[in-house]
Amino acid sequence: MEKAKRCLTLFLTFLRIGAFTFGGGYAMIPLIQRETVEKHKWISDDDILEIIAIAESTPGPIAINSATFVGYKVAGAFGSFCATFGVVLPSYIIISIISLLLQQFSDIQAVKYAFFGIRAGVLALILKSLWTMFRKLNKAVIPYVIMAISFIISAFTDINVLFVIGGSAVVGIVASLITARKEKQE
Repeated sequence: MEKAKRCLTLFLTFLRIGAFTFGGGYAMIPLIQRETVEKHKWISDDDILEIIAIAESTPGPIAINSATFVGYKVAGAFGSFCATFGVVLPSYIIISIISLLLQQFSDIQAVKYAFFGIRAGVLALILKSLWTMFRKLNKAVIPYVIMAISFIISAFTDINVLFVIGGSAVVGIVASLITARKEKQE
């Protein structure tokens, strides 16, 4: 009974965080810290720092990962589900409503112009991310080769991008192991 009550509290807490936080996952971190450490005292400040570090380094949105880890720490696997479902539910509902509304208004010329502008803005954000990652890329030949081949495969073939990402990871690991072995021999 205690665990079910804790799971309900986790769900409601993360539902509130998901519903009333704007600005993405990083904007949720202070609320997650206040709710989980200060208000409910489920975890310590050290725990939240570790959870945020893990959430940043695992795939997926940081707010969802944080909710998942906090929920697991507080109430196990079901607590993890409750916290994650709570933080995701408001966004899901809002996006579903917006999607329904946009379908009804998609023929309006102003909406078409708005989406044209949004696509241009998203493209600019993607290019900025590309430029940032490119500047941080290891200045060796292999990363450039992987990048070029990955682009060619994903742009000009029907191969699923998941295979491209997986293949890139394998090539990167193999190249790193070969480089490490050569450095160790020298």
